[in-house]
Amino acid sequence: MRLLFLACLSPKTGNCTTAERIRDHIESAGHTCVLRDVADFKSASEVAQLMNQDGPFEGALAIHIFKGGRLLLDVGVPFGVVFGGTDVNEDVKDAGKRGVMEDVLRRARFAVAFSAELKEKAEAELECGSCEMIVQAQGIETRASSHFSWSDFLHSAGVCATRAEDLHVFMLVCGLRRVKDPLYLLNAFSEWHAQNPLVILIIVGPKVDPVFSAEVDECVKRSAGVFLAAERNQEELHAAMQKSFAMVNSSISEGMSAAILEAMDLGLPVLARDIPGNAAVVQHESTGLLFSSPQEFVSLSKRLLSDSKLQETLRREGKRYVTEYHNPAKERETYQKLVDRLH
Repeated sequence: MRLLFLACLSPKTGNCTTAERIRDHIESAGHTCVLRDVADFKSASEVAQLMNQDGPFEGALAIHIFKGGRLLLDVGVPFGVVFGGTDVNEDVKDAGKRGVMEDVLRRARFAVAFSAELKEKAEAELECGSCEMIVQAQGIETRASSHFSWSDFLHSAGVCATRAEDLHVFMLVCGLRRVKDPLYLLNAFSEWHAQNPLVILIIVGPKVDPVFSAEVDECVKRSAGVFLAAERNQEELHAAMQKSFAMVNSSISEGMSAAILEAMDLGLPVLARDIPGNAAVVQHESTGLLFSSPQEFVSLSKRLLSDSKLQETLRREGKRYVTEYHNPAKERETYQKLVDRLH
């Protein structure tokens, strides 16, 4: 079977990693999966034209009901869709976008939600018609590079430290765009760094929004103890995460953060902003710590630094959670069965 797969493919982002992983699941079952960036198309008619010129395609799939699904409305073949956090946290607030998403769901054979919470919110906010809603968590596999240099990584971020092993590095991994809110903790963290120079925050990720990225760069330059590192390939990023003290997520909105789950799999304590997408995977004081303000983040971080028992609990329970609920083999099986429904 030959399928067209549409997704947001900004390099080295969670969306891109997820799409490539799902494509691998589909192709491992013997199908051909043509992965294309939604940014390449302005309308459903352009996708329909591609289907006619480069076909035949027997089915289609898209990540994000609005960004990707709307482009499949004229394809003329069975299709399925995967919810993104933006769909139910942001786009549903716009009446026009909501109408388009409901049209997509009425025509889709199936829709995948990463969590039961995301599924429940989608069903409450959207008319889904007869579309079957399936819950399938992201499958997580981590591979840390064996050739990674921690000192080189710190140096590239502008960190000057004579004894890197003495630092407590908090790492915030995200594409630089407003919904990820990487500036949320800047002032509070800088004030804490002034009290304890061994704590530093490193923001790592691609410059998805060029204008906002420039703003982040300028703010970081003025903030003591906060640094900005260029994106890394996944194996280098995982190696850097292993060397860090904790993973931070300060997003305004999340569907399911792959960076949080990867940190848990690597045995790294997680501190995440208390929003629905994060609270769906982070159980406070068990698999991670949830904060609702920059001040609470600092308070919880200080507690974590001084409490080795809490550190061990978060590492152990985070790893257990990912192993139990984010099995890549289960994810593979689910998507292979879903593709069969497009025949």
